[in-house]
Amino acid sequence: MSVIDSYKPVMAMMGIQVLEAGVAIFSEAAFSRGLSPEILSVYRQVIAALVIAPMAYFSRRRASSTISLGLKEFVLLYVAAMLGPTINSIAYFEGISLSSSTMSSTMSNLVPGLTFVFTAAIGMEEVNIRSLRSNAKIIGTVISVSGAMSMALLKGPKLLNAGIVAIKSSGGSSGETWLLGSLILFGNSCCWAIWTVMQVPISARCPDPLLSTAWMCFFGSIQTTAVTIFIKTDPQAWKPHSNLEYACLLYVGIASASIIVLQAWCIARRGPLFSAMFSPLSTVIVTTLAAIFQHEMVYTASLLGAIAVIAGLYMVLWGKAEDRRETRQGANSMPQVDQTSIQQGSIDESSGKNVCKINLEKPLLPDKFSSVDKV
Repeated sequence: MSVIDSYKPVMAMMGIQVLEAGVAIFSEAAFSRGLSPEILSVYRQVIAALVIAPMAYFSRRRASSTISLGLKEFVLLYVAAMLGPTINSIAYFEGISLSSSTMSSTMSNLVPGLTFVFTAAIGMEEVNIRSLRSNAKIIGTVISVSGAMSMALLKGPKLLNAGIVAIKSSGGSSGETWLLGSLILFGNSCCWAIWTVMQVPISARCPDPLLSTAWMCFFGSIQTTAVTIFIKTDPQAWKPHSNLEYACLLYVGIASASIIVLQAWCIARRGPLFSAMFSPLSTVIVTTLAAIFQHEMVYTASLLGAIAVIAGLYMVLWGKAEDRRETRQGANSMPQVDQTSIQQGSIDESSGKNVCKINLEKPLLPDKFSSVDKV
């Protein structure tokens, strides 16, 4: 592998964070011009589905194996689409419109910690209070949630754009609206964490991430359209009224599809922990751009809360990295088998044992419950 190839995952992850920051900044600007969060969610899912569906189709044509999806698989994908592309997307954009792009970007860092809470609650994650890595995940989750609460409930002295935003925010996102938006974004992170847990059975039944993602985007398009038709009865609300809104719809849809594909590629190359470590970069980019171009106010408590969320995220990731390291050490201590047989998924006739293809790149969920990586 050349030096340039080794840096491709790093460049891809940095590109993902820039795209995610652009989604947050662009959507907030469009909302200020009157675009509805629900309408943006519909266009986002439709455009993303149109982009990913051809990729999934040609990818399956080149694949040597076939994947058969039955009723149970489609029901599972439909429910996952309801939690992910539908509820998550609408809540994400609604939270941005009520609070800020900086808050939305910071809240997304809660997902690994919340995923740990949900998996521990249903018994998928083993918690040992005598273990340093378990304590790191617990303490990191508490610090992240506490930081998010301080961002929503506390403000403190103003650091940037005090004079400009004081005029702008007099009728904007402040007070109860800010708190409501923060709570919606927290609920959005909870839905995304549950969606992450659901990827365990989905990846076991449909090991092709492009195929499952294409179906979830398709179901999400139907669901968000149905919800938005019920909420937005005025046909004029569906039509963009400015070049900014047209550009926002196109960018958000294409960027969402690009993020999914790039992240799947990075996870396959370097693993999910590598992917999650870049998440705070989006928060830094969004905070900087929002303060410069949108004159978004920056408070002391908000800044400290964001730092706490990011610090808690890295504590959780460190605990997961230790779990992964212990799993690898356990795998290395097992009797060695022929590597060619492992790669080919063949059967060792001398011992009579099945030797299956293995993958040591585990997701942010417990090793014993997952089979393949998933975005």
